[in-house]
Amino acid sequence: MRKAETSDKPIILDILTRSFDDNKSVNYVVKQDQNRVDRIRNLMDYSFNVCTEFGEVWISDDQQACALILFPDRKRSSFRTLLWDLKLALSVIGLDRVNAVLKREAMIKSNHPKEPIAYLWFIGVNPKLHGKGIGSAFIQEVINECERKKRPIYLETSMEKNLPFYKKFGFEIFQSLQLTYTLYQLRRV
Repeated sequence: MRKAETSDKPIILDILTRSFDDNKSVNYVVKQDQNRVDRIRNLMDYSFNVCTEFGEVWISDDQQACALILFPDRKRSSFRTLLWDLKLALSVIGLDRVNAVLKREAMIKSNHPKEPIAYLWFIGVNPKLHGKGIGSAFIQEVINECERKKRPIYLETSMEKNLPFYKKFGFEIFQSLQLTYTLYQLRRV
């Protein structure tokens, strides 16, 4: 595992766009129309930018797995981040959905501690390679890195089938939010 570079961005966006195509939480945020897949890619582009600026982006040595990690305590507003947010609202969410998405984000953040954390925003494996142990090896590397930094890991998933995977690595559900789907909030402290 290594820190991603700008040249890795297309690979990372491809992995995450394909990995989150059927994700309930992502599809709640993304406007559902004929451009849905492009909107998911734009969401991943936004998230890549934010994590590059205020966290870390990791990619496996074989370029088949990646993770976007945000350090919320480092996040700051600037003219550039405001432009990113505006682009997100227009090209991903749709203006009619902004309030619902902002409310959802506030609910998620209200359950996070005030101390520094590693927010595992997105983690994905090339969908063609699922079930081959790549995700397990990669998340263990992410865990090791966050432990080295002494940051507990927080994440959420809307995919109930992913819960056993996260529990196997020491994550616990500490909250669930009822939206138009159930969003499970997990932590590893």
